[in-house]
Amino acid sequence: MNDDVYEIYAIKYAYLQRRSPDNFVGGDLHDTPMPLNYYVWVVTNRYRTWVVDCGFNEEMARKRGRQIIRPVREGLAAIGISPAQVENVIITHLHYDHAGNLPLFPEARFHLQDQEMQFATGRCMCHGLMRHGYEADDVVQMVRYVFDQRVQFHEGASQLAPGVEVHHIGGHTQGLQAVRVRTQRGWVVLASDASHFYAHLEQDRAFPILHNLAAMLEGYDKLRALASSPAHVIPGHDPLVMLRYPIASVGFEDWIVRLDLPPIG
Repeated sequence: MNDDVYEIYAIKYAYLQRRSPDNFVGGDLHDTPMPLNYYVWVVTNRYRTWVVDCGFNEEMARKRGRQIIRPVREGLAAIGISPAQVENVIITHLHYDHAGNLPLFPEARFHLQDQEMQFATGRCMCHGLMRHGYEADDVVQMVRYVFDQRVQFHEGASQLAPGVEVHHIGGHTQGLQAVRVRTQRGWVVLASDASHFYAHLEQDRAFPILHNLAAMLEGYDKLRALASSPAHVIPGHDPLVMLRYPIASVGFEDWIVRLDLPPIG
């Protein structure tokens, strides 16, 4: 394998039952079940490994009314990764479900957009609707890591290594970033919450937790431009990801799938 071509694993760690009107700005006339899966992702080859987001723990699941399926640590261990040995973690944004397990990675450097730190520590957090997705302890922990020289900030687009890039998208939060990865099937884009579900991207509809609606909608064009095809964009919370991609190994059904392999349907 070339040093700029990677495998990508999507690891499901939690679940929330939800209905479709809750997932779209303006609601949804169909009013059907539309649950959220919660994922972390691993980008890896024989030369380097990147964890993308770190999820939340059991305490936060109880606080927020979410159901842990398997803890993040267990999912990483299943594909042979020890959190204590991870050197780089990309944080797409600082919401509790993406940055709630920071201490799980004691040796890691965290990669974050400048705008996300500014947003999460600035005047917008004076408003309950804007800070709802954040936990103060997570944000403070990241500030401590800044002082410990464990945060690498990015402004816009950055190449982190050959074949791994971050791109500022915004919309959902001011500093949301997506991750672009070269794989054997082309450029795959981990959209994170730039598109929660396939339906958002495919229908140009918006998730109701947002900082800037126009930026969210324009972000869909950017995601499509970064990926080798629309089928190479991976939404951040859609259960269909578990159905559309091959499992990483026998016994990993509805838990861990390979995104670097072609869809199965």
